[in-house]
Amino acid sequence: GQIVYSIAEETERGASVGNIAKDLGIDAATLSARKFRMITGSSKQYFNINASTGALSVNEPIDREQLCELKSVCLLNYELVLENPLELYRMEFKVLDINDNSPSFPLSEYHINMPEFLSPGARFTLPNAQDLDEGANSVQNYTLSPDEHFYLEMQIRGDGSKYPELVLKKALDREQQATHRLVLTAKDGGNPPKSGDVPVIVTVLDTNDNAPEFEHSVYRASILENSPSGTLVVQVHATDLDEGPNGEVRYSFSNTTSADLQRMFSIHPHTGEVTVNGVLAVQRPLLEMLLEARDNGAFGMSSTAKLLVEITDVNNHGPEITITSLSSPIPEDAAPGTVIALLSILDKDPGENGKATCQISENLPFQLKPSLQNYYSLVTSELLDRELISEYNITITATDLGSPPLTTQKTVWVQISDVNDNPPIFSADAFDVFVEENNPLGAFLYQVSASDPDIGENGRVSYTLRNSTVAGSALTSFLSMNLANGSIYAKRAFDFEQLRSFHFQVEAKDNGSPALSAAITVNVYISDQNDNAPAILYPTSQNGSIAVEVVPRLADEDYLVTKVVAEDEDNAQNAWLSYHLTHSSDSTLFQLSPHTGELRTTRSMRSTDFLKHKVVVVVRDHGDPPLSSTVTVGILLADTLPQALPDFDDSGEPPPLLNATNIYLIVSLACVSFIFAAFLFFLAILRL
Repeated sequence: GQIVYSIAEETERGASVGNIAKDLGIDAATLSARKFRMITGSSKQYFNINASTGALSVNEPIDREQLCELKSVCLLNYELVLENPLELYRMEFKVLDINDNSPSFPLSEYHINMPEFLSPGARFTLPNAQDLDEGANSVQNYTLSPDEHFYLEMQIRGDGSKYPELVLKKALDREQQATHRLVLTAKDGGNPPKSGDVPVIVTVLDTNDNAPEFEHSVYRASILENSPSGTLVVQVHATDLDEGPNGEVRYSFSNTTSADLQRMFSIHPHTGEVTVNGVLAVQRPLLEMLLEARDNGAFGMSSTAKLLVEITDVNNHGPEITITSLSSPIPEDAAPGTVIALLSILDKDPGENGKATCQISENLPFQLKPSLQNYYSLVTSELLDRELISEYNITITATDLGSPPLTTQKTVWVQISDVNDNPPIFSADAFDVFVEENNPLGAFLYQVSASDPDIGENGRVSYTLRNSTVAGSALTSFLSMNLANGSIYAKRAFDFEQLRSFHFQVEAKDNGSPALSAAITVNVYISDQNDNAPAILYPTSQNGSIAVEVVPRLADEDYLVTKVVAEDEDNAQNAWLSYHLTHSSDSTLFQLSPHTGELRTTRSMRSTDFLKHKVVVVVRDHGDPPLSSTVTVGILLADTLPQALPDFDDSGEPPPLLNATNIYLIVSLACVSFIFAAFLFFLAILRL
C-alpha cells in the first residue's frame, strides 16, 4: 500500500505528522515484534516512528530549498518494511514550501551605462532576483525607487517568463547629473512578504546610442547528454545599427547565468557559437541560460536573450538492484509462494531507458513477482528439500529497455534450514544375531545402526527396546541397550536347552519436534555348547544295583542281549552319540554296535561259558570336548528267569563236571555207541 503525508518545511523536531499504524491499519503493538524499519534514499532520517504507538513525528527539520533545489514539487519517499509476515508500505512526504527565503540578486550592485542622447522610452534590462521558495512565495513583483528620469516596467519573454526593464521617462543631461543611483526591490508573495534590494547605478554617456539586438529573444537547442566537449549547441546572432567599434558585438553569458552552467558551456565572443565545455553532469532535462550581446563602444550597450537547452537522455546508466529485505535461512517446508526477499530496481535514465525488466534462472525453485512500482518479491515456486540442496546462489538479472540495453546482475545467497521430515532408516529389513549359550553377564551381542539425513537434533538418533516378552518374561530381563549408539547387551546367561531363539523390536527415534521413528526386528539365535552329558535311559539300575539281562544258555550267535538307549539334550554334533564297550568279563562273547547301542553275542553259547557276565558300556557325544556316561550290565545265562538274581562280581564260576544232566548224557552216548557197534558186527557176519 501507499500513503501520502504533507508537511511544511522547517517544522520543528518532534512535531506530529500522523499515526502510521492507524493510517495503514496496522496493530501498533506488533511494530517492534515485526522488526519495522524505514528505508529511504535520503542521507538524513527526517522522521521517526514511535514503536509503541505508531506515531509519526519529525526527527529533523527539513530545508526544502536545500533538499529539492529548484524543483516545483518536493517529495520524500520512504518504505516501511515489516516482517513476520513480510510487508512493504510506501510513504510519500510532500514537503510544502514556507516563505523562509528572501529574494536576492546575484550581484551586490548593477551598473548601467546610458548615452545622454537617448529619447524617453529607451529600455534597459534589469537583473532578475532569485528566490529559493516556490509558487506564491517566490518573486512576484519589482519596484524601483522614485526618480524623475526612470520608471519600471515588466516584460514577458516568448516562453512566458517575466523580467524587469528600466524605462527612460525623461531625457538625460550628463552635464547636469552624470550618475543616477536607483534601488531595485524584488518582493515575494509570502505572508508576510519578504523582499530584497540591489543598487542600480546609471552612468550617463554621451556616445553609442544603439544597443545590439538578438535575432530571437529565446533560442532553443537539443543535445545528447553524453556529447563530448566542443559539441556545437547553437549559434546566436545579434546586430548593432551603430558603426565602427560601437557596432562591433561581443557575446558572453549574462551574470545571472549560474556558474555551473558557465563551466559546462562556453560561448565564442565573436561568432556567438555556444559549445559543450565539459561533462554534462545535470539531472534536469532542460537548462536555462541568459546570453548577453554587448557592443565595443566606449560605453558598451547590451541586450540579452534566453537560451533553452534540452538534454536528450542516452542509455548510460545500468539498472541498480537493491535488496531491501532478505529472509535467510528459510525452512525447507516453506510453502510455495513464501516471500524470501524484497528488492527494488532503479535506473537513473528517464523514459524507456529507465524502465527495466528483472528475471532469474528458470531451473531454480524460485520466481520473481512484481510488487509495487520498481519492486519485486522473490518467492518460492515449489517445495524445497534441504537433503537434496542445502543452499542456493540466486543470480538476479535486471535489463533496461534502452538501445543497446544495459544489464546488471546481483547474487543472493539463500540457505535452507532443516525441518524434521525424515525418519531414521535402518540399513537392513531385519538383523540376525547369533550368541552362544552360557554367555557371561553383560556380554555385547550386537549394535544396530540407523541413519537420519536430517541435521542437528533432527538427525540425532536414539535407540530403545520395544516392550515385549520372551518365554513369559519381560524382554528387559534378558537384554539392555545403549540408547546413544544402539549396542545390545545380555543381562543373563542363555541356555540353549531352554530357549533356542527369540525376536524383539528396536525403535530408532530422532530428536526432532515432533519426533519421527522407525522400528526393526532383531532375531536372536542361541547356539549350543556341549554342556550336557548323555543320559542313559535303558538299561537302568535301581537302588544302586547293576542292571541284569537274562540270556538263554544255548543262545545262538548274534543273539540280542540288550540295547543301550541314551539321549543328549544338546544339539547337532553335541548330541550325536556313540556306544563303546570298555569292559567285558569275556571279550570274545559279546560285541556292541557303536551307532545303535545293541549288545549281541559274537558266537553261540557253550556249556563251558560262565553263567554270569558283566559288561561296562560308555556312551559318548561328539562335542568338543566330548562328554560321556557309563552303564554296567550284568548278563545271566539261564533258560528260565531265576527267582532271585545273583550278585555279579568280576570273576566267573565254571560249571560242575558231574551233575545229573552230564551223567544222563554220558549213559545215552554209551548206549548208542554199543548198539551201533552191534549192528556193524551183524552186517559183517551176514556178508561172510
